[in-house]
Amino acid sequence: MITEKSPVWNVIAVPFDKIKANLYNPNHVAPPEMKLLYQSIKEDGYTMPIVCYYLADEDVYEIVDGYHRYTTMKLHKDIYDRENGMLPVSVIEKEPSERMASTIRHNRARGTHDIGLMVNIVQSLRENGASDQWIMKNLGMDAEEVLRMKQLSGIAALFADEEFSKSDES
Repeated sequence: MITEKSPVWNVIAVPFDKIKANLYNPNHVAPPEMKLLYQSIKEDGYTMPIVCYYLADEDVYEIVDGYHRYTTMKLHKDIYDRENGMLPVSVIEKEPSERMASTIRHNRARGTHDIGLMVNIVQSLRENGASDQWIMKNLGMDAEEVLRMKQLSGIAALFADEEFSKSDES
């Protein structure tokens, strides 16, 4: 048995109905790419597990990465039937803010984001105590991007720890 640190060494088969989407994923895939994903899964099978966090109180797995692979099974009975209603899952153990950061890192490595949802994520992370430096490091953003997300949120509290100079000072 492999006992590596990486969760991929412990992929498990999870029934489709025990998996749920998270509420914060800002990644969207256009219809042509969704068709391509379906074709890929149809032709090659699932080659990457869905990354999830186990919610013991609900006895379900919440998706951190792999929502569109999950959706492909949801929308295509032929895939569901071929896989016997099971999805390959790699489980991570992280706090909610860390799970959000993981989702963003996975997405940014290969997809595009809905700006409104990204603003909500930055706002939520800031409200839960994440510093700009933490957000930059964990979401792969630069300072300008974080500032832009905070500006778009329109919430002054996001700027509470910022230092500003007065323009009328000489």
